[in-house]
Amino acid sequence: MAIQDFTAGQILTAAQMDSLQANDYNWTVSTKTASYTLVAADKGTRVVMNAAGATTITVDDSLFSAGDTLFIQNIGAGTCTITAGTATVTTAGSLALGTWAGGTLYFTSASAAIFFSGGGASYGTATGGSSSSITVGGINYTLLSFTSTGTLTVSKSGLFDVLLCGGGGAGGGSNGTTRNGGGGGAGGIVQGTIYLDANTTVTVGAGGAGVSTLGGDIGNASTIDSGARSLGAAGGGGGVGQGDLGNDSPKSYSGGSGGGMVGGAAAAAGGKTISTVQGNNGGSGTVTASGGGGGGGGATAVGANGSANGGAGGAGYDVSAFIASGALYKCGGGGGGAKSGTGSAGAGGSSVGGAGGLSASGSAASANTASGGGGGGAVNPTTGGNGGSGIVYVRFKV
Repeated sequence: MAIQDFTAGQILTAAQMDSLQANDYNWTVSTKTASYTLVAADKGTRVVMNAAGATTITVDDSLFSAGDTLFIQNIGAGTCTITAGTATVTTAGSLALGTWAGGTLYFTSASAAIFFSGGGASYGTATGGSSSSITVGGINYTLLSFTSTGTLTVSKSGLFDVLLCGGGGAGGGSNGTTRNGGGGGAGGIVQGTIYLDANTTVTVGAGGAGVSTLGGDIGNASTIDSGARSLGAAGGGGGVGQGDLGNDSPKSYSGGSGGGMVGGAAAAAGGKTISTVQGNNGGSGTVTASGGGGGGGGATAVGANGSANGGAGGAGYDVSAFIASGALYKCGGGGGGAKSGTGSAGAGGSSVGGAGGLSASGSAASANTASGGGGGGAVNPTTGGNGGSGIVYVRFKV
């Protein structure tokens, strides 16, 4: 029950007395299914998050006074993170609440609060893949890296941090002298914290296969599946090839990132992406004869448009902060092919996508880079480069 004001001599009704007693033993509950910003009426209540995806509860100042409290708990599958808005929030534990975690938010002033964890789900333990010990932000973790499909053997159910990269799409091919294949799109990337229990399966998506003349195949999704809870990173879109004859090959519209469009096609719009949170669009091919193919979309940038040269693939994502390594890029777009000039490098500064061919077949992206293959250059039949397979990282605190 929200705080009520009473006047001297006021006679309370039975309903008011029942409400006061209920507040002592069963706090008023408001359930949220999307990210939420606290309001003054939340004082003295229980705020419950119930959402399948990641959410936030934002704390602003000038709404509460010193000594005010409220309880926050998460019953959804997605992680709920208590986030400082205009107020400051400190804690000795974690502000990221996994499933069945919660605690008390206590205000020391109108603009500062402390979160006291009430327990709930803790990190689990597991084996599988390739194991290593890492330290991130002063916290020790065990990191499990999966470069192929396998089983995560969970010995203790609980929370796990995961980062998944889907397989990259293949570049488009060419069989003529006027059109160059577009680069393959990067695999999607998903990062979060999930509650896992026994019999968890990790699937590492294969990269798409390059095909002579036609658009490259899309990459396959990488997933982690624990029964009722699962996450997935989509495969990258295939680059358009000459044999697609135009602007709307289905293969350029699928996956985490879009494949690049073929050079020489009229009104050559860039390839598109299904999941905007997992990738970016591919670049356009040029509309002039023998123009370069567009670069495939990357995890952090769109693919570049072609010119006389093939368009560069979109830049990938640096996973080093998650795995405590030196710079390591995944999910870059493949470069577009070209007949003259130059075939493009894979993916901006990260260069993990396959290079576009220069009057030759496109280069394949390396295994476990989750990157797009390069587009074929226009001369004789050429094949788009294969997309790189994905990778899955799982870590837990020790």
